[in-house]
Amino acid sequence: MGKKYFLDEPIAAIATALVPSALGIVRVSGKDSIRILSGVFSRPEALLEAPGNTLVHGWIQKSSGEKIDETLVAVYRAPKSFTGEESAEIICHGGVNVVTGIFSLLKEAGFRQAEGGEFSFRAFANGKTDLSRAEAIREIIDSKSDEARDRAVSRLSGTLYKEIKRIKEKIIECLASLEVQIDYPEDELAAGEKFNPQSLLEAAKELKKISGTWKSQKLYQDGAKVVLCGKTNAGKSSLFNILVKEERAIVSDIHGTTRDWLENWTSVKGIPVRLFDTAGIRETEDKIEEIGVSRSKQLAEEGDLILYLADGRDFVEQTEADFINTYREKMILVWNKTDAPDCRDIPPGWIGISTKTGNGVEALCEAVFEKLTGSRGENFDSGTKASVGSLRQKEAVERAATHSERAVGFFNQCLEFDVIAQEMQEALEALGEITGETVAEDILGDLFSRFCVGK
Repeated sequence: MGKKYFLDEPIAAIATALVPSALGIVRVSGKDSIRILSGVFSRPEALLEAPGNTLVHGWIQKSSGEKIDETLVAVYRAPKSFTGEESAEIICHGGVNVVTGIFSLLKEAGFRQAEGGEFSFRAFANGKTDLSRAEAIREIIDSKSDEARDRAVSRLSGTLYKEIKRIKEKIIECLASLEVQIDYPEDELAAGEKFNPQSLLEAAKELKKISGTWKSQKLYQDGAKVVLCGKTNAGKSSLFNILVKEERAIVSDIHGTTRDWLENWTSVKGIPVRLFDTAGIRETEDKIEEIGVSRSKQLAEEGDLILYLADGRDFVEQTEADFINTYREKMILVWNKTDAPDCRDIPPGWIGISTKTGNGVEALCEAVFEKLTGSRGENFDSGTKASVGSLRQKEAVERAATHSERAVGFFNQCLEFDVIAQEMQEALEALGEITGETVAEDILGDLFSRFCVGK
């Protein structure tokens, strides 16, 4: 069960990371929050009289007059604030002691420490945002690539909400035609004659397209685990450095330089990738290197995708062939060192690259995208701009589509209009879970508790 929030209490939270920085921000919101804040502010009257969306300069200070820090206070008046409540943001210097000192003083003054996501919950509860937009805030914070961020921003701007609202209106129109027949069965303009099952089927089709976006959304949110494997000196560390765009891995002609794995987040064609550089796979009597080889095989087992590098100047040995055959379904074969004069011809099914010149790396990235998405990208998002941002949203959309199709099926079977109407009501309730109109309180608490404190 998720947390419960109490809307009648003034809350405060540190909104910036607790590390030394140029600025820090402490947020407050709730009934009498400006009045309580004025009690620890050097210019209380200026703060109390300040209109919304203004900045007030002054000092945060103790009742004894001891100053904590010189600040700017951003004042927001209800309902024109993020939470819809009276709110303020204290902008102070970013020293950890300064920020925590101000926060401690606010708690002494009467503010309760906010729970994770409580500011966003209040925005939702006060009608400042719907649930799909609120969830998008967390997605933006957690985004690992530009593409992931852009998709979350689309939901924050209301793309999903507007599409769900449009489809709901279509279902409501169909439902209304049946309810007329239920209430006035003697009416010659019976709803059964006006009811358009095709409209409901179109709604179900649109909903299926939206639910189909979850595959891509999950990939862009969570990212993929991509493991570089191959013999020693195949060029794994060089490719690792190219893909992460920095010199993270040591590159050397000495065999077995990489004895343990390295990892780094990067982005390949907009997809967040957790990239691993592993120890070269070979038979060795070096105990430490042997441990590294064992870890390489474990990472290969756990990875979503393996990039297997071979030195294009050498033959593929039997141990390599055995490894390739074991993981072929989730592997891209990479023929490295194509720039070398003695490089052999690129075998069928391999992608030729040169980590020295960079040739072929772009084609490799295209192959990674295709392998991870299962497509060339044309139909990766089901042909719709609106997309779901969580498994919860996907399942709600799927239920709405199922109930819509069942309603049409029952209509074609000439079942009672009450039964058909109930299916459409169920579809509307499922869509209401996405916007937050019909979602249970404990689910709301669980969703918002995943947010960071101060958001």
